[in-house]
Amino acid sequence: MRLGTRGSALALAQSRAIADQLGAEVVVIESEGDRSSESLALMGGTGVFVAALRTALVNNEVDVVIHSFKDLPTGPAEGLAIAAVPPRADARDALCARDGFTLETLPEGARVGTGSPRRRAQLAARRPDLEVVDIRGNVDTRLARVGADDPERALDAVVLAVAGLDRLGRSDAITQHLELAWWPTAPAQGALAVETRVGETGLAAKLDHPPSRVAAEAERGVLARLEAGCSAPIAATAFLEDGMMFLTARVYALDGSSQLTASHALYLDDSQEPAAELSARVAAELLDSGAAALAPIGGSLE
Repeated sequence: MRLGTRGSALALAQSRAIADQLGAEVVVIESEGDRSSESLALMGGTGVFVAALRTALVNNEVDVVIHSFKDLPTGPAEGLAIAAVPPRADARDALCARDGFTLETLPEGARVGTGSPRRRAQLAARRPDLEVVDIRGNVDTRLARVGADDPERALDAVVLAVAGLDRLGRSDAITQHLELAWWPTAPAQGALAVETRVGETGLAAKLDHPPSRVAAEAERGVLARLEAGCSAPIAATAFLEDGMMFLTARVYALDGSSQLTASHALYLDDSQEPAAELSARVAAELLDSGAAALAPIGGSLE
């Protein structure tokens, strides 16, 4: 079995763990996003990394590919299927700052790096005095800019996903975990998606973790119903407890000046498609509250 992945340290770390479970050979696939230094938001978001992997899968160059689930477009890919969503890692974001600073104690005017419109909006909402700097690069490259000597590149902090830091053994760089209750993250953050060709899902089905899958699908369902991409300033958090699934989603204005939140819950056994039903409820409430006028999304009530 051949398992396709991007060549970044993070992609390799998460893919090798899956490859070991499947007994697969790792094949590195390079994408346009890996070759360009242009802002991800300008390139169309992290979906640019997905296209090369899917092309390799369709062309039978590999048998399985691994994605960060949050990076996948919400629409179906012809001829392909998500064979498994393994147990989800930590969904939180983390602040990695110089001198042990937290979001609350960063000096006024501190430079904080992120390539995410959602994180940019959240930073602006909580600390409008900060200078938010658009950055690219892998985890180590971003961390190296924190406290760097070069004043042009130096940052006081960066915001990164806890899951990625943990997978790379860099959790020591975290100065503050940003809790989901007040800093929700991207739909499906921390979850991986194992994709195969339709009809070959059995290759990886043993890795599927249904609770992780249904929660991630509910969060991504909000994105789909709002007709928003993975780079939109939208956050969602779903969790399961005592047979119920709870889903909260938040839409931010790009400048962080305002936000809308919706929350719903249902018993899993009461619905044949709990992720779809719950995400539809949450998205409908957001649209009814004016989300389409707040952020660049395409959803409507019509």
